[in-house]
Amino acid sequence: MEAPILMHAPPSGGGNRLWLIAGTGEGPVLAAALLQSHWRVRVSVVSRAAALAYGCPPGLELTVGAIEGEQPDRSPEAGVAAELEEARRSGDPFHWVIDATHPFATRISAALATECRRLRQPLLRLRRPALPSGCARILPALSALGEHCRPGERLLLAIGARQLAEAVRQGPAAVHHARVLPRPEALRQAMAAGLAPDRVACLQPGSDGAIEAALCRQWGIDTVLCRRSGSRTELHWQRICEALGLRLLLLERPGEPLGVPCLPLEAILEKLTGSEGPAPCPG
Repeated sequence: MEAPILMHAPPSGGGNRLWLIAGTGEGPVLAAALLQSHWRVRVSVVSRAAALAYGCPPGLELTVGAIEGEQPDRSPEAGVAAELEEARRSGDPFHWVIDATHPFATRISAALATECRRLRQPLLRLRRPALPSGCARILPALSALGEHCRPGERLLLAIGARQLAEAVRQGPAAVHHARVLPRPEALRQAMAAGLAPDRVACLQPGSDGAIEAALCRQWGIDTVLCRRSGSRTELHWQRICEALGLRLLLLERPGEPLGVPCLPLEAILEKLTGSEGPAPCPG
């Protein structure tokens, strides 16, 4: 991952500041609505590609890279604590922290919950609603994959690079294929999981699922395993599998951190842009 890079920032001071940790799903919508309601918003995203979704509006402070940076011995908790403490030392603390990361980004969500609790920093977690599962089979955990793998079936793993090695171990009877993001670390993880190079596709998710459908046809895929994230990507996989007659397995999302208020997008916007939002900035 990249080290955090400050892309642009508004003048400091003036209060009404919050920290949004997000991606390209609900993050840009949240940021735009909060800026419109006179919040000063610091957004943290992992990649430069994700940063493009936010533009450069007034009042937006944007950083790119892992919160823990490139230091191998630095934990996500240390990175979160450093951000919060620096904001306080500078005299420009965060009124709220909003965790709008992916439902499967458990490490950063746990770090935010732990450090915000320790430092008494108000934290909200975005709860993305689950999509109807349709004819898909729900897997409670990757450990259940072996029960649903047929010997010799061509299985496409669309679950992110970090879990590839476990998926290969848990479903040894299948012929594994994977679609991963076009990042060096994702490719390294795919190779470390033992996937054959000609069975790995490094590409960004398509806007309409056409690329994924073509990939399934090219590889002769029988079954797709994706995460039950409630995202547009999950919806695309449901439609692709239905159209091509493929079997779909959905990996159930992990539980949310204990003690953190988890609200849907509309409730977070109502809370922060309504009676609890900041007063309009003068001028």
